[in-house]
Amino acid sequence: MICTLCPRSCGAERTETVPGGICGQPLTPVAAKAMLHQWEEPCLVGVHGAGCVFFSGCNLRCRFCQNDPISLQGQGKPVSAARLREIYGELIAQGAACIDLVTPTHFTPVIAESLEPPLPVPVVWNSGGYENPETLRMLAGKVDIYLPDLKYALSAPAKKYSGAEDYFDWASAAILEMFHQTGPYKMENGQLKSGVLIRHLLLPGELENTRRVIDWVAETFRPGDVLFSLMAQYTPQPGAVGNLARHVTKAEYAAAVQYLENCGVTDGYTQERTSAKDEYTPNFDLSGL
Repeated sequence: MICTLCPRSCGAERTETVPGGICGQPLTPVAAKAMLHQWEEPCLVGVHGAGCVFFSGCNLRCRFCQNDPISLQGQGKPVSAARLREIYGELIAQGAACIDLVTPTHFTPVIAESLEPPLPVPVVWNSGGYENPETLRMLAGKVDIYLPDLKYALSAPAKKYSGAEDYFDWASAAILEMFHQTGPYKMENGQLKSGVLIRHLLLPGELENTRRVIDWVAETFRPGDVLFSLMAQYTPQPGAVGNLARHVTKAEYAAAVQYLENCGVTDGYTQERTSAKDEYTPNFDLSGL
């Protein structure tokens, strides 16, 4: 395969066993953990948790990534489409409220295969938002809930922190495709059954970027269309310098929440600043695979 799955369109030759490209992965999915996860948004976890499968590799190179061992270092083991299907069943048997596919973009064709026939719980596509809408169309009718990041609306921080100056152009188009597939979000008894939940992580010193992200969401969607999650959990990673070496301040997050409210974006979630803890990052020990 000459890979053009994501916006990098790097043209790398990826085979079932030979990795390549920006993501550094083969075509066969590589995963690092499968587990019931309690630290997603309340509408996803239910009683027992979201059934998360954490995939290795990533098409972004975020300098603040909390999942560095798997996203950048590639820690994990190959998992076939058939085994993925078994894992979904095992998580559902444990009480998973949904199947939450974390950083799956570069394995889209095989994951799409694993999602047939439909599962008895919602399928969540949990991605960094840097997606090719054409690739997302492979998932139409297979994914119930899209959970994209919208990391940047400004090109300068996108280039500085993720090496993707064109991030917003692709992410905004991708989110529109996601919404086209799911329509307005649907909740039942407090649980999200279908729709788009956009996440945005406030970065220290980047309040203006957050304001522009909120502007786009407010201008693009009507109340009741999508959910928005404004996150405060940024945690400095080893070797971080400059603004990335500190947490988001109370004043920064309060200003972001106030701006969100002023823009009329009320469907969704804000987060306690105490969420910025290392303990919320799983131990990627290959368990559950």
